[in-house]
Amino acid sequence: MVLYNVTIVLEPAIKDDWIKWMKEVHIREVMATGCFKEYKMSQVIDDRNPDQTTFAIQYLCESHETLDYYQQKHAPALQAAHTKRYSGKFGAFRTLLNVIEMGE
Repeated sequence: MVLYNVTIVLEPAIKDDWIKWMKEVHIREVMATGCFKEYKMSQVIDDRNPDQTTFAIQYLCESHETLDYYQQKHAPALQAAHTKRYSGKFGAFRTLLNVIEMGE
């Protein structure tokens, strides 16, 4: 399993609109690709930077091959839609993690 983590730093003024759009549009579109088994959206707790609002969206993928397919076939258009909507008001970086073990 591969965990695809997207960390987004937002201008605080767009937080409410961004959360709504992510939940109602973007994450649904990502999940509709069929490339991911589940997702989790979290807000980063960071008292050191009160002028920033940071979120992590984590998508669980079955394999590197499936993630590669997503990144080649789906990610460019989905990322472009996000950039068009929030241009200049966010920063993003992506991290890949190999899942060693999962539990409850």
